[in-house]
Amino acid sequence: MTERRFDVWAAGDAYERYMGRWSRLVADGFVTWLGCGSGLRWLDAGCGSGALTSVVADRCRPATLLGVERSPGFVATARASASAAVHFAVADAQLLPVRDAVLDVAVSGLVLNFLPAPDTAVAEAVRVVRPGGLVAAYVWDYGEGMGFLRRFWDAAIALDPSAAALDEGRRFPLCRPEPLRALWTGAGLVHVAVAPVEVPTRFAGFADLWEPFLAGQGPAAGYVAALAPTARTRLRETLREAVSERPDGTILLTARAWAIRGHRPK
Repeated sequence: MTERRFDVWAAGDAYERYMGRWSRLVADGFVTWLGCGSGLRWLDAGCGSGALTSVVADRCRPATLLGVERSPGFVATARASASAAVHFAVADAQLLPVRDAVLDVAVSGLVLNFLPAPDTAVAEAVRVVRPGGLVAAYVWDYGEGMGFLRRFWDAAIALDPSAAALDEGRRFPLCRPEPLRALWTGAGLVHVAVAPVEVPTRFAGFADLWEPFLAGQGPAAGYVAALAPTARTRLRETLREAVSERPDGTILLTARAWAIRGHRPK
């Protein structure tokens, strides 16, 4: 299997049900952890459907806020729910359409692992913030902390060992604190800190957990879309057995992200 062909992120509405609802929760915890004041100039690199952008706009009262995203579909979704004060550009986080040293804060949420050159993206973020400016990001803990994805891949691999090649926990080294810290320090950032951000993922029932995997957004859903109908049914039933429903039919799991921040030297 070619792993990257399953990394499809294009339809903002489909992403919202699959991952966006949890992205918004973790974005709120991330912004709280940053503790930035109002009136700053912000960039959200790889803004996706606008989860982090909207939290920054609501919580931080920025002087300016630009969301950059390479998927036009995601930009359309983000723009539809954003205030008129938030601006968006269809562009790559690895080549930002921003002048040097003009921003106070550059952030990204859940995007670094899906970039061909995350070190280039961090270097770009460093370039566009002023001396003393903040560069921060967060990524899912695919290895251990994403409860519903961990159960999905464990079920898939039990039925099809070749699925292990697509498991984000195995593919993405940046889902752990130490490689993240090395990326930040390697970019010349100082006062680097890493912290977990954990949120509940409550599903109304098994259908609420399973059906987003049918929308084709991201590696897991891309894998499901490529399965024959009988194999898809086996995976669905194996996953159903791997999760526990509460008396009211809901399924409660948790999702953990690793957050990192650092400052451009003055």
